[in-house]
Amino acid sequence: MNDLDKLVRKNVKDLIPYSCARDEFRGNAAIFMDANENPYGSLNRYPDPYQEELKSAISALRNIPVERIFLGNGSDEIIDLCFRVFCNPGTDRALTFSPTYGMYQVSAAVNDVTIIKVPLNSSFQIDLKDVMPWLSDKSLKIILVCSPNNPTGNCMDRNTLEKIITGFNGIILLDEAYIDFAEDASFRDQTDRYPNLIVMQTFSKAFGLASVRVGIAFTNPRIVSYFNKMKPPYNISMINQKAVLQKLLKPDEYIEEVRKIREERLMLSEELIKLPVIEKVYPSDANFLLVKVRDSGRLYNYLAGRGIIVRNRNSIVSNCLRITVGTEAENSEFLKTLKSFKT
Repeated sequence: MNDLDKLVRKNVKDLIPYSCARDEFRGNAAIFMDANENPYGSLNRYPDPYQEELKSAISALRNIPVERIFLGNGSDEIIDLCFRVFCNPGTDRALTFSPTYGMYQVSAAVNDVTIIKVPLNSSFQIDLKDVMPWLSDKSLKIILVCSPNNPTGNCMDRNTLEKIITGFNGIILLDEAYIDFAEDASFRDQTDRYPNLIVMQTFSKAFGLASVRVGIAFTNPRIVSYFNKMKPPYNISMINQKAVLQKLLKPDEYIEEVRKIREERLMLSEELIKLPVIEKVYPSDANFLLVKVRDSGRLYNYLAGRGIIVRNRNSIVSNCLRITVGTEAENSEFLKTLKSFKT
């Protein structure tokens, strides 16, 4: 992949981005009179449009150069930017695997991009022979892979991923939202090796900041520059930037929370399979479990009626519920309620 710019839409390359006040002046100042802001209050100033302090903290944590980091208003903004930068509406196509995260299809539809869905095999892994014919399709611009996958919970085989990345002349978006809960290594340090790779992570899962809406893309600096060109000028509020910075000051807290979730995941997996209502518990590298039951609708309604909400995934994986790992107390109450269910 030597010609990354050829993948970018012509109108994106030609676009002159909006220049905000914080673009024209960078640095410290005592008096700001350049951005039509109210001079009073504690939240009256626009945030840093490029989140430099936060990116520096992420760079130090993950050992990735700042120029390879883009921050989005949640991962969904990054997904949308991929379609808007690389796919011509009505002509170009994208590919993903099923079952997987539903926003890939929604974002493709919003951007008028046809999405090809290749089924995963019975182990919820990518079957390379089903993908290889698509890699030479000139209209295919993006392949989206979720690993660990949502809702199945498993990491995709690393060798298979590398063969897809090296065999495809388009963009690979590798969604690693749940990678902190997995034993497998992240691909985030491979973006210098693979210039067409975008590794997407988030502060919503392992860092416990879902309400803050900050997603991360580790990628080629050229791709970062196109994302910066296309994004709204102030896509992440200062409140949200500061919330992430505060969390990054407590790495031991994050590590301990991940450890406890992994421990509770194992406990839940071992206890669930003992119950007559549960037919199968799928292996998970995420902070949730996919379980097969006899009648997912009936069990879902039973739990909901007792104030316990899980996700009914029957529409994409027959008679399966997705159960997010809770606190020790929540998991105990959940198991107690399940044991009272009459099959």
